[in-house]
Amino acid sequence: MMLRRALVLAATLVTFSAAQAGVLPEDRADILYHLYDGGGVTIDGPSVLVRKQVGKSLSFVGNYYVDMVSSASIDVITTASPYTEEREQWSLGMDYLRGNTTMRVGYTESVESDYDAETFNISVSQDMFGALTTLTLSYALGDDLVGKSDDPTFERTLDRQIYGVGLTQILTKNLISTLNFETVTDEGYLNNPYRSVRYFDSGSALGYSFEGELYPNTRTSNAVGLRGRYFLPYRAAIEGEYRYFIDTWDVEGHTASLTYVHPWKDFTFTGKFRYHDQTGAHFYSDLFSRAQATNFRGRDKELSPLTSYTFKLKAKYEFLNEAQGWGFLKKGSITASVDMLQVDYHDFSDLTALAPIGDEPLYQLDANIFQIFFSFWY
Repeated sequence: MMLRRALVLAATLVTFSAAQAGVLPEDRADILYHLYDGGGVTIDGPSVLVRKQVGKSLSFVGNYYVDMVSSASIDVITTASPYTEEREQWSLGMDYLRGNTTMRVGYTESVESDYDAETFNISVSQDMFGALTTLTLSYALGDDLVGKSDDPTFERTLDRQIYGVGLTQILTKNLISTLNFETVTDEGYLNNPYRSVRYFDSGSALGYSFEGELYPNTRTSNAVGLRGRYFLPYRAAIEGEYRYFIDTWDVEGHTASLTYVHPWKDFTFTGKFRYHDQTGAHFYSDLFSRAQATNFRGRDKELSPLTSYTFKLKAKYEFLNEAQGWGFLKKGSITASVDMLQVDYHDFSDLTALAPIGDEPLYQLDANIFQIFFSFWY
């Protein structure tokens, strides 16, 4: 569930990025398709986004997203049966520009067979010091309902609040930097109703048995990120980013990335490398000593100690520019990208190997994420 939502968010943000303060987004339409394939999971679906300015002060945006999942992941096949399902998401937003201030509001709703989610968000951005500095304050409120496909009476709530502050500074004519801080508070049902933990059981042929996981009902996380982009003399750019994350579950993460952007004629090529390393949650264990060994227990591999590496290649081709034009269309481009992801789990055993306890190999995930989208400005 967590992996899927992260992938959906990443794919949506490709075409749903926020505008800068003091400037309304351009009228634009995007059509996107993305495919995730790895670890026994396939997720794919289309997305359509439309932006339209009304007058000089208002801009509206709407997004419709569908993704279909087919899962036979290691979490599923060790304790349950493979499954398929579909998820739909709708988003509406509005930007209001007044002087050097941009105010944004948005609403997102998603529906699937066992999870409904609603999110309201608002932000205010202010340009200062001759537009060299931009300060952004943001807030989002999420109201989710967790269900269970094999139990229609199962309903649990999850409330989420996200507070953010960002500062963008133009340091020189070639260098721009951004500092972001974000706090997320979760309260409610935070574990997965389908996932189990395993515990040592001498009476079992495998040497272990399974029981349902049990998480704390609150979680608070803080993250700070610093990003800098330097524009090179030949129109290319290099970008570096670092993010530090810590939460009340004792998960501590470090993420760093390096990006190079190179334009050539009507093309723009991008290469990016991302590194992530994190510790595990205090209630995580690959194998508990006995049933109900601790007050809270989980075996979600995404809460275990892990290291991941991502290499991204992206190419954009502008097949229509303002000098050409097709009727009401001013510009048009096509963008394709592939992310090659590898995750090394340091304390999560691959139970599909059916090896004796202690001899089980550690699990490793390899996945590819493909995206292609068309953009039209009008």
